[in-house]
Amino acid sequence: MTNQQGAPGAPEAACFHLDCLWQPSEGDPAGRFVFELRNTGAVPVEGFRLVFTTLRFVERDPSADNVHLLDRRGYYHEVAPPEGFRLVPGSAWRFSLGGITGEPQHRGEGIVSAYLTEADGVRRAVFVGDLRRETSGERSVSGAMAAQPFALIPWPAEVEMVPSDLLPGYLVPAEGATADELSAVSAVTALFRRLFPIEPAPFSLTALPDDRLLRFASDASLDREGYRLDFRATDILITAADAAGRQYALTALGQLLRAARAGGGFRFPADGHIADRPRFAWRGCHLDTARRFFPVGDIARFLDCLAYLRINVFHWHLTDDEAWRLEIRGYPELTSVGSVRGPDAALPPQLGDGAQPSSGFYSHADVRALVCRASQLNIEIVPEIDIPGHSTAALAALPALADRNEPAGAYASVQGFANNALNPAIDLTWTMLEAVFDDLAALFPSPYLHVGGDEVAHGAWQSSPLAARLMADLGIDSAEALQSHFMRRVQAMLAERGRKLAGWNEVGNGEGVETEGTLLTVWQKAAIGAGLAQRGYDIVMAPAEAYYLDIAHSSGWDEIGMSWAGATSLESTYAYEVGNDIPAELLPRLKGIQACLWTELVDSRVHFNHLVFPRLTAVAEAGWTPAANKNWERFSALTRFCPSL
Repeated sequence: MTNQQGAPGAPEAACFHLDCLWQPSEGDPAGRFVFELRNTGAVPVEGFRLVFTTLRFVERDPSADNVHLLDRRGYYHEVAPPEGFRLVPGSAWRFSLGGITGEPQHRGEGIVSAYLTEADGVRRAVFVGDLRRETSGERSVSGAMAAQPFALIPWPAEVEMVPSDLLPGYLVPAEGATADELSAVSAVTALFRRLFPIEPAPFSLTALPDDRLLRFASDASLDREGYRLDFRATDILITAADAAGRQYALTALGQLLRAARAGGGFRFPADGHIADRPRFAWRGCHLDTARRFFPVGDIARFLDCLAYLRINVFHWHLTDDEAWRLEIRGYPELTSVGSVRGPDAALPPQLGDGAQPSSGFYSHADVRALVCRASQLNIEIVPEIDIPGHSTAALAALPALADRNEPAGAYASVQGFANNALNPAIDLTWTMLEAVFDDLAALFPSPYLHVGGDEVAHGAWQSSPLAARLMADLGIDSAEALQSHFMRRVQAMLAERGRKLAGWNEVGNGEGVETEGTLLTVWQKAAIGAGLAQRGYDIVMAPAEAYYLDIAHSSGWDEIGMSWAGATSLESTYAYEVGNDIPAELLPRLKGIQACLWTELVDSRVHFNHLVFPRLTAVAEAGWTPAANKNWERFSALTRFCPSL
């Protein structure tokens, strides 16, 4: 994490997958490389060239088979298939080269990177699998088994499996897999490679004798995001109703194999099944990028972590008093001024800032790249523009948003920001919000746009002559009532753009807004959530005392983190049961749960990981696993397999 603006970070999804196998070769002690380039995309290609780099480069007569070596300089190689070859979706081009510089001694000495150049010159990314070599068969697993010998996070709804004493090599799609199925395996392989770059990947698209074959089936009767795994004598059957279920099934298989390879008593299943489905439809995690700027690459990796844990909503907090982080085409000042803090800037230094300015915002290109990455991982990004309070950055960028006759320091937020609420009596407020919502609707496909609505100071607008005139016209006399008017107008603006309103629980204060289609994130007392559900609002529970990840793990003096909500240990996060706080008749209004990370004090990657992992894993299990299946002893033994930023 830095305070500099990150370059667009989420890479283009590869449509091609390259596997490399080392084989011994008679008369050549170095052996040879056997390649399989598979088209996992949707269109055929011909007249292409493949470029790859490898430490074990071709140094003499390549004794090429089914390939033309066009160029080799250092580790760089360019090859082409035979004239007239056409690579159709789902099929593979198999070729080999000899004359390499010595027998590889490690998995990392295979293909390091690759790309494909189409006939028209367009270059396409190529995902590279692990270097493989044939072994004498499945390896035996030694050592005592763990009490629960399978590592799955979060734990499935139903598990009936028998552990094996043998460890498969890789998990490989059987012949006949479709291009979509191959693409799904390649995508989950890429996910594991990004999260655990020095570990062997769990999957390959090239089968060897000691591998376990994967077969795929569809079943529309399964729940959305649900899947079933049947472990059979010679293969594994993956059944899912949708792409998300297939991704989660593959992720579960990868987790099982990863832990079995690590040892410590964990095993891969010999037979049995997993029948799995999510407990809640909304399994979210919030990240505050207003107080601390996160480069695009860090957010892309965080999305990977969420996908690994089957978290399907990323709540992206983009604006606050401390900064405005999203490019708005009609109002460039929001980022040119509103994202910069420093001694000589419109916004003063805040927590973590020094004498040098800090800045950073997300361009439309950045957002599109991250939305694309999230979509590939079956994650919905819900953006948040926090209004009408928490708007100091917007007011600094556009001074005309303020009532010039409102006294300075007329009121202050709980965080100490004076006069920080957008004024509904000023026309520019609505003109600016029109531009903001236009951009949000264009950039984010989520049906929900989160508009904050939290912590509006009680004295807001009371000293504004323009607001006083508006309140008189409306026949209201409190900030709460004026906020309700503000949010109802915002709700209508979102509806015009085909979007629904999401907000913090304070949006329901007073008369609130129309309940139909509204989703409120409850961060305060659970009783508030029950009351909102009783009034007809759909709710997501994000209780600060259990699911706020910025809160310190303990009350110890040397523990780092926030303390306003007490202390939250991993065990207390895991033990919290949201269903206990919502009456049974209101549970249909409970759409899910969410973790939140506010970043006032998060000043490094180490600090981030200390606060977030493995507590986020505990929240993920609460969102996915049936309450009756949760088990602290089992869960705590698996936390060493958590991902991290």
